[in-house]
Amino acid sequence: MSATESTRYDVVIVGGGHNALVAAAYLARAGRSVVILERQDAVGGAAVSERPWPGVDARLSRYSYLVSLLPQKIIDDLGLRIDLRRRRYSSYTPDPSDPTRGILIDTQDAEATAASFARTLGDTGEAERFAAFGERLAPLGRAVFPTMTEPLPTADEMRERVGDDELWTALTERPLGDLLRASLRSDIARGIALTDGLIGTFASADDASLAQNRCFLYHVIGGETGHWDVPVGGMGAVTAELERAAREAGADIRTGVEVTSVSPSGEVHIVTDRSETYVGEVVLSGVGRAVLARLLTAGGTSTEAPETEGAQVKVNMLLSRLPRLKDTSVALEAAFAGTFHVNETMTQLEAAYVAASAGLVPDPLPAEIYCHSLTDPSILGPDLRASGAQTLTLFGLQVPHRLIDGEDPVAAGARLLAAAQRSLDSVLAEPLRDCIVEAPDGRLCIEARTTSDLERSLGMVGGDIFHGALAWPWREGTSERDAASLGPAERWGVETGHARVLICGSSARRGGAVSGIGGQNAAMAALEILGEG
Repeated sequence: MSATESTRYDVVIVGGGHNALVAAAYLARAGRSVVILERQDAVGGAAVSERPWPGVDARLSRYSYLVSLLPQKIIDDLGLRIDLRRRRYSSYTPDPSDPTRGILIDTQDAEATAASFARTLGDTGEAERFAAFGERLAPLGRAVFPTMTEPLPTADEMRERVGDDELWTALTERPLGDLLRASLRSDIARGIALTDGLIGTFASADDASLAQNRCFLYHVIGGETGHWDVPVGGMGAVTAELERAAREAGADIRTGVEVTSVSPSGEVHIVTDRSETYVGEVVLSGVGRAVLARLLTAGGTSTEAPETEGAQVKVNMLLSRLPRLKDTSVALEAAFAGTFHVNETMTQLEAAYVAASAGLVPDPLPAEIYCHSLTDPSILGPDLRASGAQTLTLFGLQVPHRLIDGEDPVAAGARLLAAAQRSLDSVLAEPLRDCIVEAPDGRLCIEARTTSDLERSLGMVGGDIFHGALAWPWREGTSERDAASLGPAERWGVETGHARVLICGSSARRGGAVSGIGGQNAAMAALEILGEG
């Protein structure tokens, strides 16, 4: 076999994140030759598990951590053997004005949930309003989520599927803050709801861009219910299954290779110990649009890189035990098992946005926490499990990349970590520091992963976990004629402006989060293009 033949594939995929693995598995199962080119020494991108502390037997999902948008269809189509566990407790939220009380939302005990609302707010009706708000949103999941693995519907088609014109207008035409204020009365309940619109998104509740609305929609439609599930074995277990499915289907996977340019004609240049060229009938990009723009420019194609900015800090920690709370009425195993909201009332979230817009790290830093090991202790070694150790993951909001851009990464991480610890300590009955495990080398088992870390280690421009602004998961246009005029890439929401270069990662129209949707959509479009060829 000649060198030219050995580097020619039906599909060449740039980047080896989880979406790329999904696309490769689908394409290889369809009998197409496909290769993944990944810069890192292993595939998976942000969806991997690692041991952050030498000598400590704890495998943490260091970046991404929960699964809410991975469709059962993809799991079934690819024969994935993964275990996603549903959490009984949705959330716990201590009252920032009096942390000796808080709201615990128990999905299996409505009476206990109502009592928790009443004890914290002195309002017996807010629990009913919060439940009614959830019920009102439920049609969104049932209507939108099943379409995520199909060609893009039109906005009009989706509006009809939802069947609630008032809700549709409130969500897609007016800022989310209006809907929250109309539906809920308490600052705490509004904040609990608003956080779903601010994950990795720097915005106000009343932002005219509706960026918070789009983020909110993606977080309430997952699995048709909006529940976030814990991957048993950590996120690395999900990636491992996707890699297995791709390899067993016949996909080639190359790691440790640097892609230097991409051309619209399908040439992908890499550098290892020598220069090589891979040629694909179709090229799929698993990297962000901003990175792809640079690669296309390097290949001689002028293209404008979109602005992109992440807005979060993630803190990973290993504790000898769960810390005591100022609220003694709630069991620690219940409070930390779901999403633990810290300083996330609507007022605090808005104040944090104002502070960050002025160049300041919010104080207090809005954050949410969960304990993976309470649901899935398998990520800890036997000795740690026996000792009662637990992992905690903290996700800080309203921290745009601009706050640390250009700063020394170590100093930036220390500054944000200190802010996160101050915020969490405000609701604890003891300092977090007293519970942190010390590694054999003397270091504390706690780390902050910032937007700069994401940019440096994973190539995510601006540390943007979504690879760019989230889009509505439908297209404009209303007629059959509109649909007939679209090519496969446009119909599936994976277009780039070049007919045979498609987006398969989080930059796809329906990308974002650990979902595999971008990969599945790109694979379907690529198969249509190859079939036409």
